[in-house]
Amino acid sequence: MSGLEGIRVGLLTVSDRVAEGSRPDVGGQALAERVEGAGGVVVARLVVADERPAITAAVGDLAARADVVLTSGGTGLGPRDVTPEATREVLDREAPGIAEALRRAGMDATPFGMLSRGLAGLVGRALVINLPGNPRAVGESWVVLEPVLAHAVRTARGPVRDDAHRAPPRPP
Repeated sequence: MSGLEGIRVGLLTVSDRVAEGSRPDVGGQALAERVEGAGGVVVARLVVADERPAITAAVGDLAARADVVLTSGGTGLGPRDVTPEATREVLDREAPGIAEALRRAGMDATPFGMLSRGLAGLVGRALVINLPGNPRAVGESWVVLEPVLAHAVRTARGPVRDDAHRAPPRPP
């Protein structure tokens, strides 16, 4: 049994080009494969353009249906990269350690990882995490997230047994 067994995940790709149909959703597909490979259930996959109202609405919609919402794209410094700002509008509480860990992993792979502005936090009891849009960066982020997602979901749902606080082993 995989660590994400039964965890409902909503995926949101934020990209003008994917939304208009001029580019395939490679990052979203890579993320879906990783979630399903770990035993998670993808309950919905949405694509929106880099527009704050569309992103905010989609994050809220997915948070109502999923335990985890993973966004892909719109986290850089470009003028249309507004995923963090849109996400912040719907977050009830931030989880800065997740975003910090993802940036650190990105910087281990490339110095450009420090340019990511992704956020993480809770919308109600749903954990929302912004990931970069690059498929390679999605993979690097997944290595960091997978070991902690199930515990984060259990914690967000309510009380946790004391023995559940043991940290998972660090990836090599």
